[in-house]
Amino acid sequence: MNVSEYRCPDLLLGGEWRPGRHEQHLVVRNPATNEVLDELRLASASDLQLALQTTQKAFDHWRQVPAHERCARLERGVARIRENTERIATLLTLEQGKPLAEARAECTMAADLIKWYAEEARRVYGRVIPARLPNSRMDVLKFPVGPVAAFSPWNFPLVLSARKLGGAIAAGCSIVLKAAEETPASVAAMVDCLNQELPPGVVQLIYGVPGEVSQALIHSPIVRKVTFTGSVPVGRHLAAMAAQHLKRITLELGGHAPVIVCSDVDLTRAVNLMVQHKFRNAGQACLAPTRFYVDRRIYNDFVDAFGSASQALRVGAGLQQATQMGPVASVRRQTAVRDLINRSVAMGARQVVGVAPEEGCFVAPTLLADVPRNAPVLTEEPFGPVACAMPFDTLSEAIDLANDNPYGLAGYLFTDSAKAILAVSERLEVGSLAINGMGVSVPEAPFGGVKESGYGSESGIEGMEAFLGTKFTHFVA
Repeated sequence: MNVSEYRCPDLLLGGEWRPGRHEQHLVVRNPATNEVLDELRLASASDLQLALQTTQKAFDHWRQVPAHERCARLERGVARIRENTERIATLLTLEQGKPLAEARAECTMAADLIKWYAEEARRVYGRVIPARLPNSRMDVLKFPVGPVAAFSPWNFPLVLSARKLGGAIAAGCSIVLKAAEETPASVAAMVDCLNQELPPGVVQLIYGVPGEVSQALIHSPIVRKVTFTGSVPVGRHLAAMAAQHLKRITLELGGHAPVIVCSDVDLTRAVNLMVQHKFRNAGQACLAPTRFYVDRRIYNDFVDAFGSASQALRVGAGLQQATQMGPVASVRRQTAVRDLINRSVAMGARQVVGVAPEEGCFVAPTLLADVPRNAPVLTEEPFGPVACAMPFDTLSEAIDLANDNPYGLAGYLFTDSAKAILAVSERLEVGSLAINGMGVSVPEAPFGGVKESGYGSESGIEGMEAFLGTKFTHFVA
């Protein structure tokens, strides 16, 4: 596939792909060149009403389909995703910018997530409670909560959509997914693989004016569950809307992940791993390691090693085989990241900068060393290729500095000290912690944050539970 073959998708409504009928269209651009790929037709008010009507009808049927059949249908959809990985990944690179190898890996992870949920559909257990009366029985039953409204962002559009699609469909819910308008074709290609194996309306995909879509879906009595991944301000707004109708909501919001690096670390191995994960997707990841608190005894060596590794990264268009880091997603993101760097340097941070192309939406991989505690880069989520390094003298000081932030999604620790591992595991305020590695998100484990990083979990049995209701029954013969 080349750029000229790219086409924006229609909306998936009631099992059919239909052009959006909104008067407003949206331009989709290739961030590596800033050239226009195509125009996306958005959902009108009547399109949204059609989605709501058909999701209710689909739920009434899908909730009665046995779990083993739901599992089998989803697994066939997953097989289609795997067969189409190259096409889906190429679409993702064209519209989002990440290197093709990263796009392939994201598609694989999305398939793994949906497959795990499919398998878990067969393990949604209730329980029997010992009865209080003779000739009676007390049961706890699980049931699908109802039609779901899901909102996913552009930075990892396949994985973050898959977490919602897999859990909802496996649990027996229908789902209306409002995916990111910046990355429409890759998500549509993945959803189409699932839709071919599902009854009409079980999954529906829309793109639209965000405020109009959230108002229509969340205020509708048809929707019984809301799930959102995105920014803190939008998460607060959607939570307030859901609260008006007492609808359950899962929020996975921003992050500003701390990394505590102790003096006993294998510095070469650790820095290579950190640089790889910091600049993955050009740093546009809520779990990206960002604030590096380094034992003062190795601090200068760390800054030298991290800076050198960052400067050695090959930055370019995602379709180029040699590229290790692509562009940020848009001119708006490019401007915001550069402004954050400039404001922090003006307050005293020392800048170590790599090389990036002049054209397109590129920001060079950047390390800010000796960052003052009041610098904006330590409180504002960079969401770009920016890392911060600061020294610490005691482990307790490092933990306090790491916790001195409104976010609490992911954290990282590098040490061989059992004492340090125990202290950080107990005191660091995050939803996920990786020790001597970077793995904080896998299908079988919960992923979610604390503080302003949201509430609730996706993935794992906790993610499945988010789409289930609980019913107690007491039967007397």
